[in-house]
Amino acid sequence: MTDLHRIIWLASYPKSGNTWMRSLLAHYFMPKGTAPDINNLRQFTTGDSRADFFAAASGGEYQAQSIEDWVQVRRKALRLIAGSKPNHHFVKTHSAPIEFMGQQLIPNEVTAAAIYILRNPFDVALSYARHASSDVDTAIERMGARENIMGSPHHIYDVLGRWDEHIATWVNASGLAVHLVRYEDLLTKPGPTMRQLLEGFLKVKVDAPKLAYAIKSTSFEAMRRQEEKLGFAERPAGMAQFFAKGQAGAWRDDMTAAQVARVRELFLPAIERWYPEMLSDTAAVATQA
Repeated sequence: MTDLHRIIWLASYPKSGNTWMRSLLAHYFMPKGTAPDINNLRQFTTGDSRADFFAAASGGEYQAQSIEDWVQVRRKALRLIAGSKPNHHFVKTHSAPIEFMGQQLIPNEVTAAAIYILRNPFDVALSYARHASSDVDTAIERMGARENIMGSPHHIYDVLGRWDEHIATWVNASGLAVHLVRYEDLLTKPGPTMRQLLEGFLKVKVDAPKLAYAIKSTSFEAMRRQEEKLGFAERPAGMAQFFAKGQAGAWRDDMTAAQVARVRELFLPAIERWYPEMLSDTAAVATQA
């Protein structure tokens, strides 16, 4: 039997920097000048929501009408994705690695490792609201809902669940090698953060000029200019701009005290673990609610 343990998952909750990470890795690993633009990242990575793989897994046409139909096809689609390249390759996912309707959403049989991209929940809530064309309060409640699932027009789904439990299921997944990257660290110290990922986790000797080129080529401003010029195929309908701010700390200006307090109420243990430096500032704002 062919060994399909080839997928290195690029996992994240939505709006946490997955597209940025995919672009960074593409610009680093591909020959200079050949890395794809934001609309053609599938030349380097792929994703577990590709309709063409689901069609192939269905025998030529994917006609799912329900989430139950999607679950039944997903495992075969993932095997096709794993087998689409001869060696280890990166695959984007927003789904949690859990058992859902009797199926493992991230099956061990196709998995080699995972990179988890994490962003603080205050800024995720703001960006997620824009992504889902909802108000911030609704986005916060969705992030705190265990039944939170995103769907596409093709009836392909992302089983998200709660923001904090999404992280926990990935970093604590039994037998899975996982490397966690904080979005905020990519912003403030991209070189050391990527070195730790490349050398420490992927065991790739870093070429310093190539890394500097990749970081410069995938700055937020560079990606926003691409979107302005080319559009962005992954931008949800109704969303004005996918690359809107790309910063840390937008919550200070764009969230109410009550919203900050609600995020803390929902996710305090995870904030204490992953963002201890935010505890005092967010507590000070929350007390004004």
